[in-house]
Amino acid sequence: MSAIDTRLAELGITLPTPATPVANYVSFVQSGSLLVISGQLPLQGDGTLAAQHKGKVGADVDPEAAAEAARLAAINVLAQAQAAVGDLSRIVRVVRLGGFINVASGFTAIAPVMNGASDLVVAVLGDAGRHARSTVGVAELPLGAAVEVEAIFEVA
Repeated sequence: MSAIDTRLAELGITLPTPATPVANYVSFVQSGSLLVISGQLPLQGDGTLAAQHKGKVGADVDPEAAAEAARLAAINVLAQAQAAVGDLSRIVRVVRLGGFINVASGFTAIAPVMNGASDLVVAVLGDAGRHARSTVGVAELPLGAAVEVEAIFEVA
């Protein structure tokens, strides 16, 4: 068992089966040592989007539930990374996380929402999980999701 597998177990996280793309794109692309993971929604293990993770943050979804949605989306990012490289211990560094937050008009507290994803990645990967980040408030997301998270990893 790798150190990352141990951390996942300590955090009570079982990586789900990665979601398949719903449009004309692939889940990940590796180019050289960079692994790019397409945006992931906060889908549950059964592939569904929980009601508390649907809608606009600041109206239908409270910020705490949205941060949990970002955490779940980051778990799905890690599941895609594992599918891509076979072993998460091959991750040298999280280069960047990108977060898209489905916001109600006037809701600007998007950074704490995205911390749900950032905190999870650092908890799992340690210092290698510290990353650059962009977080953007958007008008809509696929399936009405509150959050979508994408990533770029450096892998060995």
